[in-house]
Amino acid sequence: MTPEYRDDESGSTRNISSLTDQDTDLESRDHTLHIRNASDTTDNGLPIPIPIWMRESARSFRYQWVPLPLRKAGRATAEWIKGPKPARELRIKPFYPQIQEAPLRWMDRYMPKQRHRICLLIASYAVWLLIWSLMLKHNSASAYIEGYGKPSNIWCGASFWNNGNGCGLNGNRCRPFSSAHLAFRCPSNCRAVQLLEPHLVGNQSVVYRGLVVGGPNSNDPDSMPVYRGDSFICQAAIHAGVIANGNGGCGVATLTGTHHNFQPSNANGIQSIGFPASFPRTYTFQTLSNAQSSCPTDSRWPLFAITATFLLLLWLLTTSPATLFFSTFFILSLHVGFVSDPPNTSNFRELLSILASRLLPASFVAWILYRYCARPTLTNLTAQIEKTVLYLGFCLIGALNNYTFAPLIPIQRLTPHDIKAQPGAPLALAVIVTSILAIVITQIHYIRISGQMPRYLKLYITLLAGLLILLLLPGMRLRIHHYILALLFMPGTAMQTRPALIYQGLLLGLFVNGVMRWGFDSIIQTPAALGERGGGQGGSWWGATSPNVSAIVGERGENISFSWGGLPRDKGVDGVSILVDDVERWRGYVDAELNEREEGITLQRRRESAGEPEFYRFAWMNGNAAGRYGGVGIWDQNGIWIPPRSWELGAKR
Repeated sequence: MTPEYRDDESGSTRNISSLTDQDTDLESRDHTLHIRNASDTTDNGLPIPIPIWMRESARSFRYQWVPLPLRKAGRATAEWIKGPKPARELRIKPFYPQIQEAPLRWMDRYMPKQRHRICLLIASYAVWLLIWSLMLKHNSASAYIEGYGKPSNIWCGASFWNNGNGCGLNGNRCRPFSSAHLAFRCPSNCRAVQLLEPHLVGNQSVVYRGLVVGGPNSNDPDSMPVYRGDSFICQAAIHAGVIANGNGGCGVATLTGTHHNFQPSNANGIQSIGFPASFPRTYTFQTLSNAQSSCPTDSRWPLFAITATFLLLLWLLTTSPATLFFSTFFILSLHVGFVSDPPNTSNFRELLSILASRLLPASFVAWILYRYCARPTLTNLTAQIEKTVLYLGFCLIGALNNYTFAPLIPIQRLTPHDIKAQPGAPLALAVIVTSILAIVITQIHYIRISGQMPRYLKLYITLLAGLLILLLLPGMRLRIHHYILALLFMPGTAMQTRPALIYQGLLLGLFVNGVMRWGFDSIIQTPAALGERGGGQGGSWWGATSPNVSAIVGERGENISFSWGGLPRDKGVDGVSILVDDVERWRGYVDAELNEREEGITLQRRRESAGEPEFYRFAWMNGNAAGRYGGVGIWDQNGIWIPPRSWELGAKR
């Protein structure tokens, strides 16, 4: 059989136009061969691309000054950034779709109409809020200690003493010193609270750890434990065995007046600090019987179980991205703000005011995150079990940051000063940066194959340029908060992949935890605001310097004279404050006690307690405000003056 003829050169059948009624006789009789100009358009009317070597050899080519290898590299990079053509549509195909879509079929069967589903959703909100709020109220109001009444809810860092000269001259603003009781209730996990700025106890600089000064006598463990007034009450109660760290608890603290020679000890996972001098306000704990104290255990985990169960059912039965995102955002905001990681206040009305001031701007930011990040990820996603486990599960992990990441990562604040000073922080930062780079590389792959790389490059180049400008501002520190991490990285998860579900859920949880716990703190702060030595506040004299003091001890070592130069009056200084054993014992002004002369000022003091060292710190005054206190000078028990060491950190006022 004779094979059919095929034009192998063209590879397709030629389209020869037939003669129509509109063709003239002249055209039909014209036997001239007409050739179409193929250099301009193709058969479908599109322009034919000119080869690169022809374009670059033309005289009109603008980039002939660029070396050819660089031009080739630039073309290759540009083509790589544009991604594959056509771009790949990223969609999650559920594993075992029959099982994962079973909740949706159940809803279609029993709740086929939209109004029925809306009523069910509103009723579910009401049930969750009723159970959650009643448990929260019962937990906060049902405690009672016989003979002392209802205990006050205090936060983990509460104490009986204010730092620096916060208690006034001789501590008069923190009276009474003795014969008073405080019935208190502590939340759980107070052992994890740490000082983020240097706090001086005598000549010991304490930072990145808890604050408990004193305890029982080291030679008699059964003796009454006495703690210095600035010790954290809840941590001291854990140290004394009055409450447990896991569940918190109630107790009664009794002020015991002046105490001498606080002994260090290690008990219940807390190492207390010793202090060899005296302090005017101290306290101990009453021993309570089981029948005397009615204190329910901390309910944050039962409340979390209620919240997690409600959100779990919501994510399994709903596909609406708006319903899932905003329900999760608002419910977790309330849970973090009131239960799992509330701000540092024990007054409910004040707490409500703080959370309301944070929730309104956070809601606007959440709408932006939903519009540009969450909606592309969750739209038309029917993998109910996968998205619940990956998105909601990691969102809960991020929202409970104070229980998940914070105990494992020794970085309290992401600033150069804290990273350098905090033990283990450089290694932890290296691990974090490596993990973030791995995640970023993974997301870059998905962004490229989806054809969105050019748009993302414009966005992140703009963001990085802004951060670089803030980083280079003189006299300021760039500080990256939890909410900043969410704003930076959530746009890179606006796609429907399983890794994007994990990353976006985690970032949303961190955003909720950061904002509801700490608020929208500034991204740039002064060094003084971060507790760095020598940083001025607002460029003023505040905290930049302290008096340069010289001391002369008397012959018998019973008195000491201090001298310092003239006051820097041009910087607003009009007085001097002296801390003795971390208590303000003297305050003088140029218009009262101080008689300023050109050679400076001299002050004489006698030892208050024989056989004990005394610790001195000096600061300039401006009205009632004291600047940063300088290093610690020691007048030891032998009458020898030891001047402040140059490397010693000064404590913030």
